[in-house]
Amino acid sequence: MKLGARILKTGIAIVLSLFLAQLLHSPSPVFAGIAAIFAIQPTIYRSYLTIIEQIQGNIIGALLAVIFVLLLGNHIIVIGLAAIIVIIINLKLKLDNTIGLSLVTLISIMETQSGNFIQFAGIRFSTIMIGVFSAFIVNLVFLPPRYENKLYFKIVDTTEEIIKWIRLSTRHDYDHQLLKTDIKKFKESINTMDQFYKMLKEERYYLKRNLPEKSRKLVIYRQLNLTAKKALDTLKRLHRYENELLHIPEQFKQSIQEQVDSLIYHHEQVLLRFIGKIPTPPPYHEDNEYLNKQELFDFFLAHQREYSDQNNSHLYHTMQIVASIIDYGEQVEHLDTLITSFHSYHHNEISIEEDGDE
Repeated sequence: MKLGARILKTGIAIVLSLFLAQLLHSPSPVFAGIAAIFAIQPTIYRSYLTIIEQIQGNIIGALLAVIFVLLLGNHIIVIGLAAIIVIIINLKLKLDNTIGLSLVTLISIMETQSGNFIQFAGIRFSTIMIGVFSAFIVNLVFLPPRYENKLYFKIVDTTEEIIKWIRLSTRHDYDHQLLKTDIKKFKESINTMDQFYKMLKEERYYLKRNLPEKSRKLVIYRQLNLTAKKALDTLKRLHRYENELLHIPEQFKQSIQEQVDSLIYHHEQVLLRFIGKIPTPPPYHEDNEYLNKQELFDFFLAHQREYSDQNNSHLYHTMQIVASIIDYGEQVEHLDTLITSFHSYHHNEISIEEDGDE
């Protein structure tokens, strides 16, 4: 298990919040530590949004706590009723993420009404805000993980594994149960890629000259994700309809294998061109086609004529395989176009360095 950035930041935020609470002689510094846990976020932008929401949520919790204690006291039933109202208000204001900390604020203030209650409520509220601001400071000081690196390597690793299975599937040379297990893993990897993309999209650049490059990169990474999904969809079709592949004419079967091999080779080359390991534009002849869609379609039409007099599901399944391959090929071609355009603006310069997981 790796010690990720978020784990480290959480620990530091707790230490900082407890230290500041003790430094300011707060009677209950533990509430600052609890608040810091709620406020830690993976990106600076999310941290900024969180601190705004947490301030609003804490104010709601503190105000309702004071109102209920002054009007109805702090009986446990009253605390439960106040908690329900706090949750309803937060949901109405679309502050779902602040419900937990709002309730912590509410309960911490309503636990007693001895002495000067208003002063006590102010101290508890301030202590919790110390934790929120401590987490924000830690998020600012500690640079967030480079989500571009994480996203790129996740895409490459997942795509390479999918491509290996596609290559084996067209040759009917694989372990069915193992592939079924790996397809589930690929789905999880795709979800992780989507999360990393969201994180990358939320990263902020403070120099305007960097904004056009970031915008173009986001378009490419979105297409990289989509192309990986299409590759997975093709793999699933080849796996699901393997029996149909075994019963198509040998020439049609050979064409599918050759076209898929050409397509996945193109996909691999595009991934390498993105980080400059292959020159852009690529030194290929213009008449070289990676995927001959017309050939695949012609073979399918000829195969269809053979089954025209039969109501056979084989034909519909074969159509799904061909359609999936063609769709995958079009996404790779579009990705190629985007990467070529990107490097024409940015002179083939892109920096990707592997780092640890969060």
